[in-house]
Amino acid sequence: MSIWKNGIMGVVVGDALGCPVQFESRAEVARHPVTGMRGFGTFNLPAGSWTDDSSLTLALLESIKRNGGIDCADIMDNFVKWLDDGAFTPYGYAYDIGRGTINAIRKYKRDHKPHEAGSAAENNNGNGSLMRIMPAVLYCIEKNIPDDEAVDIIHRVGGLTHGHIRAKIACGLYHFMATAIVSHGGSLLENLQKGLEDGFTFYEEHLADREELAHYDRLRDLERFAGLGEDSIRSTGYVVDALEAAVWSLATTDSFENALLKAVNLGDDTDTVGAIAGGLAGLYYQAMPEAWTETLQRREWVEKLIEETEHALHSV
Repeated sequence: MSIWKNGIMGVVVGDALGCPVQFESRAEVARHPVTGMRGFGTFNLPAGSWTDDSSLTLALLESIKRNGGIDCADIMDNFVKWLDDGAFTPYGYAYDIGRGTINAIRKYKRDHKPHEAGSAAENNNGNGSLMRIMPAVLYCIEKNIPDDEAVDIIHRVGGLTHGHIRAKIACGLYHFMATAIVSHGGSLLENLQKGLEDGFTFYEEHLADREELAHYDRLRDLERFAGLGEDSIRSTGYVVDALEAAVWSLATTDSFENALLKAVNLGDDTDTVGAIAGGLAGLYYQAMPEAWTETLQRREWVEKLIEETEHALHSV
């Protein structure tokens, strides 16, 4: 599969895997651990149902396909279509909507200023931009965009809903990890470490407020981080927790399946931690269980959109 299919399908699979146990505590999930795609649970939906993580990822992807690049106003227009009309959803209506995201969309609907929509307040550091950033990451990789320009793109796209620098850094670090996986070679742990080192180096040189970078210090040494017990890993909707939980799940497993099962069985924000981990796992392992992918709702439509995006970009 291409990087587009590996990355995007990884996000959607991880999202759908975690959907039935979202918001359950770790102890609650442990009483009936996730072992594969299953239905009902939190939203009482069929197996393979995906949530806002995938919907917004696919909304971003469709905009990139149609425009041949990044158009922030068009991306926000697609987010409006998702919220108001149920576009890019499995069942024609939006559900599982994050507070920062819905506030940004509502603000954009009022003033049509995409770069002012996402609040830059410190309390707007949920994981709602990180969970959907993969298409912008893949676009930068595909076009071989230099780091400074790529980070600017990633920050602008992430900032549409989450404008605080802490959330933007998470998206940037994700970009560097994905880039290392695609281009570096070696083990997944080595790739993640290389990407994070590149990301920290970049931000240390370019970031005015380096105190914000310190929120991610536990990710500087992945061997040490991977040695932490599960009790030290939080899997909440806070962007730092979500990124750490996803990276820890990847760093402590040896397959796509095991990484995603570990991620969603951490409980709490299971669909998003699964989506974040799934995107990177898909890029590295380049394969995922057919029993999972075949269960995805609207799978053929998702795969067609991915293929059309890749074709459109290669035709430019």
